[in-house]
Amino acid sequence: MVNMLNSILIEGNVVKQAEMTKAADGSVKTTFQISSTRFYRVGEEIFRETSFIDIETTGKLAESCYANCNEKRGVRIVGRVKQDRWVDGNGNIQSRVKVVAEHVEFKPMYRDVEETPEE
Repeated sequence: MVNMLNSILIEGNVVKQAEMTKAADGSVKTTFQISSTRFYRVGEEIFRETSFIDIETTGKLAESCYANCNEKRGVRIVGRVKQDRWVDGNGNIQSRVKVVAEHVEFKPMYRDVEETPEE
């Protein structure tokens, strides 16, 4: 049996606050979603393509992501692609692709500068 390469590097912004769940055995899993935007040109016209990707982390990385993955936070993720498959209540096969993160870098947070009225 041979493992095939399954590796991804993706950068984007957290869409909403990360959610953590704890299993009965004490293990933790954090999930969050990022948006990743790509710009490309066709002739003189510029197009924007945004993808929304589900991210899953476990262990100490899950705890770190739960504490640091705030809405709009920039992240860089190294991990692998995983496809979940299940049969829904109507007997139809469903699937979803997500990224299982093995490393997450958090981009610096910048505060919004409030404008002060001129006197």
